[in-house]
Amino acid sequence: MGFLIVIGLVVLAGIVVVGIYNRLVALRQNVNQGVADIDAQLRQRHDLVPNLVETVKGYAAHESETLEAVIAARNTAAEGPIQSGDEQQFKIALDRLLALGEAYPDLKASANFQELQRELAMVEDKLAAARRALNAAVSQYNTGRESFPAVLFAGSLGFQEADFHRLDDSEKGEVDQVPEVDFKS
Repeated sequence: MGFLIVIGLVVLAGIVVVGIYNRLVALRQNVNQGVADIDAQLRQRHDLVPNLVETVKGYAAHESETLEAVIAARNTAAEGPIQSGDEQQFKIALDRLLALGEAYPDLKASANFQELQRELAMVEDKLAAARRALNAAVSQYNTGRESFPAVLFAGSLGFQEADFHRLDDSEKGEVDQVPEVDFKS
């Protein structure tokens, strides 16, 4: 009788460990999906730049230094894994390119330029939403990993703590600034 109780407890413990493992796998996959979503939005932003550069070329051809800097930063950021420093340089170059719209009224009035700016703004909004979703997934994963009884097994099963998405240097300073509203355009 005692032998059956021991076997029953071992089977029950095995079922609990399998349940914990499966739950942590699902939570980790949500984190991986969040990272992939951010990557997809960054790639979409990278894909918009060539069209934006071509539009600007027609109005500000003598701004070749700015255009070349944007293309170089875009190519560096688009190659290989997403790195905060590369994205920072790309964001700075892209901001310079968009600032040309202020210097060239015809460019600012261009329907193509305006549409590309709208698309870029939508991508940035989706990117912000993807970052929030990633942070929520990381929070759920870390909470699941650190909850009892999962905390007893998570480390030995290979589940490491996930990092929250942090603002890179190109985004710091933008979050705490009041947006500029212009009703004249």
